[in-house]
Amino acid sequence: MKNIKVILAFFLLIGIAFVSCKKQGEVETKTTKKEIAKIETTSFKIEGMTCAMGCAKTIENKLASLDGVQKASVDFDKKMATIQYDGNIQTAEKLTETVEAVADGKTYKVSGVK
Repeated sequence: MKNIKVILAFFLLIGIAFVSCKKQGEVETKTTKKEIAKIETTSFKIEGMTCAMGCAKTIENKLASLDGVQKASVDFDKKMATIQYDGNIQTAEKLTETVEAVADGKTYKVSGVK
């Protein structure tokens, strides 16, 4: 009789675990879905970069972490950044301000915004 109670308790705990995990996964899926209403692309030159792994990668990561930015790439050799973003959330002006604010705020200068 004691073994039956232990077995039933075990299955009850397993059932609760499966149900609660499923509900948590559903909530995460619903809250992380974002629709992009207005996709825009901008590109610009960045002066002041001295290396690909430090400067260019730092700027690229900073841009990519901004809300509304879908993709950011910084080409060190061409000294160019290209960013795809939701125009309802970001603007080209905010993106250039972000780049120029990296490091001490005086190292990188943006020009030729398209």
